[in-house]
Amino acid sequence: MNHTGKDPLQRRLEIVNWVMLGAFVLVSAFMFSPKFTLGVLLGGLISIVNYHWLYRDVKNVFQHLNDRAKSRIMFKYYIRFGVTAIALFFIVSSQIVDVIGLLIGLSTVIINIVLTAIVALTKKTCVEEVN
Repeated sequence: MNHTGKDPLQRRLEIVNWVMLGAFVLVSAFMFSPKFTLGVLLGGLISIVNYHWLYRDVKNVFQHLNDRAKSRIMFKYYIRFGVTAIALFFIVSSQIVDVIGLLIGLSTVIINIVLTAIVALTKKTCVEEVN
């Protein structure tokens, strides 16, 4: 029984996002400087929060679909973009993190989506299933 009401693939992506972030932070803590590790952590948190925020906004728009849906989703997109830009500005300008670590952390969700797509495509047996 699915208590979250989410698609199993969506739920899996969310769980693996956190697992990947934990693995990235753990590896960077042992191999790199604390500044780099903090960059990975903050970048991953920003990326995952942004992903959850996008999921919630898109879900709400499709649940209440009307004539203003397009403008509503675009408005929320720009709000999310602005908040993310301001957060990244303060993180980078304060120089408390390594920028490469921050970029790796920001890539957490993208890496997870790409790996999930590759795994899903390799499990397909027929050409028709891939299309």
